[in-house]
Amino acid sequence: MMIRILFLGAWCSLVSTWVVAQDYPNKPVRLIVPYAAGGSSDILARLYGQRLSETLGQTFVVDNRPGAGGMIGTDLLSKCAPDGYSLILQDMPHTINPAVYGKVPYDPVKDFTPITLVARAPQWLFVYPGVAAKTVAELVALAKAQPDLLKVGSAGNGSGTHLMAELFMRGAGVKLNHVPYKGAGPAVTATVAGEMNMVFTSMPAAVAFVQAGRLRPVGVTTARRHPSHPEVPTFEESGVSNMILTHWFGMLAPAGVPKTVQDKLYREVAAAVNHPSIIERYKTLVIEAATLTPAEFRALIESDLARWTKVVKEANIKAL
Repeated sequence: MMIRILFLGAWCSLVSTWVVAQDYPNKPVRLIVPYAAGGSSDILARLYGQRLSETLGQTFVVDNRPGAGGMIGTDLLSKCAPDGYSLILQDMPHTINPAVYGKVPYDPVKDFTPITLVARAPQWLFVYPGVAAKTVAELVALAKAQPDLLKVGSAGNGSGTHLMAELFMRGAGVKLNHVPYKGAGPAVTATVAGEMNMVFTSMPAAVAFVQAGRLRPVGVTTARRHPSHPEVPTFEESGVSNMILTHWFGMLAPAGVPKTVQDKLYREVAAAVNHPSIIERYKTLVIEAATLTPAEFRALIESDLARWTKVVKEANIKAL
């Protein structure tokens, strides 16, 4: 009798879990962006929000929660119910912030359920056209002649764009005036307006301004020149070392999301990444489509945590 009761309980649990997966989603899903509107994460979140709304039949609502280099929105997700109705479009600073700040209000691994990677993108250095420097070498010379006067905007203290600025300053032997914003979008807008002299970010946040001639790319963090802009040298070519880096974007849920829901989200998001409309949009955004299984994505987060902790410690990078 006891065996029959245990078997029945296990069967009911299995059926219940299957029903949850089949029924998911049956109401709108919140997709948190831990940055202000207009940045690369925001652009990608809206792209996937639209696609997933079409394929899953429920609205995916983008919710911008900027601040603290992405930690406000990330902390918000970590405290959400693990039911699959709150997700985040996360990026590489998820693994940088713990190293830069020393302590964050969540565990970057244990407090989240990985879904999948959605994209990889190099970082670019964009200069306001009014700056009298058309190359990295000219920019370095200008910065050395005017220490602390040239201003570099970032997506916030401890963000990936802040880290890139710090790596650039150390690699080039210059001192820039770092100005943090609440996201890449506002930092790019400030550079377009001439309030900032330069900004590091991925191409999606800046491509429209580049095409309009309102931002000038002068360096890219790839090992070889990027095929989208072969005229732009790499930092290695320009004499600035330790600047080869690919910025990743991926989707996370709170810890404890049922595996059936996690698996369904992985299948749907991975399918969206490889959909022709997304691939075509990626070409204009100058980013690379990329997916990982949940286990592979978790391994990436863990390895990046170790990598950035080492980089931040060696470069003595601290949040302002």
